[in-house]
Parts: sequence; structure tokens; C-alpha cells
Amino acid sequence: MSATSEPIAQGVVHEVASDLEAAIRADVAAFALWQGLTPLGRNEFICWVEDAKQAPTREKRIRRTLEEMHEGKRRPCCWPGCVHRTDKPPSKWQQAMAARKG
Repeated sequence: MSATSEPIAQGVVHEVASDLEAAIRADVAAFALWQGLTPLGRNEFICWVEDAKQAPTREKRIRRTLEEMHEGKRRPCCWPGCVHRTDKPPSKWQQAMAARKG
């Protein structure tokens, strides 16, 4: 199955949005890297992209996702983690970050 027809792997909570999927599929190496990430790793990248409030930020995060995967990173750098997961309580860092946003 080619990268263009193979279903894209999803996260544990989040699904890949069409713009992120298009960017990943446009780069054959990135697609292979994406498919090799753990579901939690993919979930972190998806949540990070989804958390962007403005389109330019979202586009930047999509580009950075591809760059970070090519750099060997398996989760987004400097991201406190997905707060949407229900299988574990938020970490102290996530709680502190959420308090700063409020």
C-alpha cells in the first residue's frame, strides 16, 4: 500500500485534521515517520496543532511538526501534553499551564 492510499494513523483522543494530513502525505518520509510514532506521540502532535488559536500559528505548527519528526522528535517540543485525555489526570505542569491561560 502506498503512502497516498494507506490510512493515516490517528492519536488516542484526537483525529488528524485534513490540513495536517495533507502536509504529512505530501512528504513521503514524514508519512513513514508519522506512521511509526506511538498513538500517544501522534496525539500530542495533533493536540498541539489543534490548540493553535489563529490560522498562521496552526500553519506554523504543522510545518514544525514535520520538521520535528525529521529531527527525530517523537512528540512536540515544549508542549505540556494533551489535556483532553481521560485515561490519566493532568500533570502538575499541565495544571500550572492551564492556570496561566485562565
